[in-house]
Formats: sequence, C-alpha cells, structure tokens
Amino acid sequence: MTTDNLAMTRLSVTIIALNQEANIGPCLESARFADEIVVVDTGSTDRTVESARAAGARVVATAWQGFAGTKNFALDQAGGDWVFVLDTDERVPQALREEILAVVRNDGPLNGYRVPRKNYFGDRWIRRLGWYPDYTLRLFRRDRGRFRDREVHEEVEVAGPVATLQTPLDHYSYNDLREYAARQERYARLAAAEMAKQGRRPRPMELWWRPSLAFLGLYFLKLGFLEGSLGLALARQGSRYNFLKYHYLRELTREKDIDAH
Repeated sequence: MTTDNLAMTRLSVTIIALNQEANIGPCLESARFADEIVVVDTGSTDRTVESARAAGARVVATAWQGFAGTKNFALDQAGGDWVFVLDTDERVPQALREEILAVVRNDGPLNGYRVPRKNYFGDRWIRRLGWYPDYTLRLFRRDRGRFRDREVHEEVEVAGPVATLQTPLDHYSYNDLREYAARQERYARLAAAEMAKQGRRPRPMELWWRPSLAFLGLYFLKLGFLEGSLGLALARQGSRYNFLKYHYLRELTREKDIDAH
C-alpha cells in the first residue's frame, strides 16, 4: 500500500445513544484510537450529549428510527473508509484496538470482521448459557455494510467475505436481574412484532413447549448450571423471554384477525 492510500484509509467509530450519561464516558475513552467518533443521539435529557462532545466525539441528533434505522443513519454520518460499530455499554480493550488498527492499516484484506464478546452481568463474566463467545460483526468497509431492517437483534450484512478477530469486546450488559427482566420484556415485544411483520402465526401449545425447551437448552445443554444460582436465574429468564415473545405474537395475531373482520 502506498503512503497516499494509507492516508486515505480512515476509521470511524459509530455509537447510538439515549440517556447514557453513565456509560458514554468510558465507552468513548475506549474508542479514542479511531480517526473520528460519531455519536448519534436520539433525544437524551441527561448529560449524554455534553459528555460526548467533551470527550471529542461529533454528536448528531436525530429522531429514533428503530435500532437498524438509527444505526444505518449513524453509518451515513461517518467519513471513514472503515467503520467499527460500538454500543454505549461496550468497551474496546487494548489488544482489540491493535487488531482493528492492523486491519485498517492493511486495508483488509476482507470486507468485514466479526468480534467475540465477553458479556458481563454486573461485574461477572458469564461464560456459559450461550453468552460467550457471542460473535458479532462490527468492523467493515463502510460502503459494503448495512444493518438489516429488523425490530430487534439487528445485524450487519456485508457484501463479500468476512473473518473473525481474536480479542473479545467487553460488554457490560446488565446490572441486576430486575434490569435484565425489564429489557428482555421490551425485546420480547419487538421480536413478536418482527415475527408478525413476517407473517408468522402462533403454533399449537407453543406457549408451553418453547419456554420449556429454552430453559432446558440454557441450563443443561449450554451448561448454565455451572454458573451456580445466577445461571439458574438467567435460564429462567430465558424461558420467560420465550413465553413473552410468543404470548405477544398471539396478541398481535388476534388483533390483526379482528381488524381483518
């Protein structure tokens, strides 16, 4: 690669935020290795915006467009040839920064890169229940990647080959079980809406067998029992999430059927 081409290859970090005053500072500190940081704020009423600007980020305000829509809006604001997408409750450790910068310096060679994530519950890293390695595609050529239009669990789709980096991203996802349950209920509603949008209809006895299978899978097959009492609580919550998701799908289907008549 020539010196001129190297100078043109820049890295943007994009972040979406809403009332994340407690998280935004440490998140941005871990992203200082980037050439630019773009924070898209969707209406914060705390000091998220002031803190982001004080940390050197460029802040752009917009109305909430859903997870995928808002993250795609953030991509449109970025100027880098490469983008690393970061959430406010995530931190980029030094070894991962070096891996990311190596990709950018070498301009690939591929179009996208997944990273593993270490998901924490409070200050505890959860190794089982499918919480690790939790691969997610975060680094990609800006002109080759977009988020799929989904209600929840949005994913980047990259045109071309992808690979996997080695160092995990640190994800401080939940502080306690109450917060976890509240957020999972929100995600269950969004997941049900996504299924209904795709024409999915309820199946017989689904509210019984899906939660049961979810618990068995998390607690036994994914070794949740090795996490002790917290593993049991998380497996139960995973079961509850599945119950709520298909319960809300039944409600949405019933409402749609009533409207159709």
